[in-house]
Amino acid sequence: MTKLVVGAVALVVAVQAFAFTQLERELVLTATGAALVVALLALRRRLVPNRDPEDEHVGDEADAALRRWRGRTETLIAWAESSRADWDRRLRPMLARQFELAGGHRKAKDPNVYQMTGRMVFGDELWQWVDPQNISRTGGREPGPGREVLHDILVRLAKL
Repeated sequence: MTKLVVGAVALVVAVQAFAFTQLERELVLTATGAALVVALLALRRRLVPNRDPEDEHVGDEADAALRRWRGRTETLIAWAESSRADWDRRLRPMLARQFELAGGHRKAKDPNVYQMTGRMVFGDELWQWVDPQNISRTGGREPGPGREVLHDILVRLAKL
């Protein structure tokens, strides 16, 4: 960086010295301006890296992934705040699967251990909303548990 600045100053001084020997004022001004522009362009090129089109592509992919995640999260919250049937159909299987993966206890292996672990992790209040066996056959008109319950369940899953 220092070499670039010293070189730019030397170039401007050399151009001015040459232009003064010619004794033409327009030439002095034009030559000095041109040398200064070249020096500033070199400095800018050195300080501001070129943008790679692939970097923009990566940014677009990250933005698209963030939009997909946000849309999915908004959908999950909407299901949590709608009816019990939506909760049972859409959220309960996903939460139960995440519990099996996070806890390492498979329901098919030992249902009693699975139930006891679920009650220990979530407590009786939250376990009723995760337990895959607690599906309501007439829950179409009942309200879902809501955003707060979903949040509490996800926090407890994250702690596993």
